[in-house]
Amino acid sequence: MHSKTTTEEPAAARGAVAIITNRRGELLLHLRDDIPAIAWPGHWSLLGGGCDPGEAPAAAIVRELDEEAGLTAESLTELFEIRDEHGSGQIITFFAATWDGDETRLPLSEGVKLQFFAPEHLDILTIPPFIRDGIHRHLAATRPS
Repeated sequence: MHSKTTTEEPAAARGAVAIITNRRGELLLHLRDDIPAIAWPGHWSLLGGGCDPGEAPAAAIVRELDEEAGLTAESLTELFEIRDEHGSGQIITFFAATWDGDETRLPLSEGVKLQFFAPEHLDILTIPPFIRDGIHRHLAATRPS
């Protein structure tokens, strides 16, 4: 008797990040620690992180924002997914949210600092390519034509 075997590919690791803007249209970025063992050390990125086993990206982003910065963002909306091809390999779900507080007063538990940047200043920052792509995609979709 001939048996058929199937090999299931393991589920791709997942993560979630938030494009957080304030009323001036600035974006909140997070300067990551410069530790070689982490993905994208020393880069400016968005707040977020990996999903725990069985955790949905929407739950992960709420948890990560709270854990990393004690932040509860308003109007959290799921946008799209992008794979981090040159870093962790994770499939990252992007979310948009608004928050108008003082980023220097947030209790940052990971990374070096948080700072709001005007979109026109992003080109001078070292940002992971998939994060830059996600930010540009979001900005292009939200700017009036």
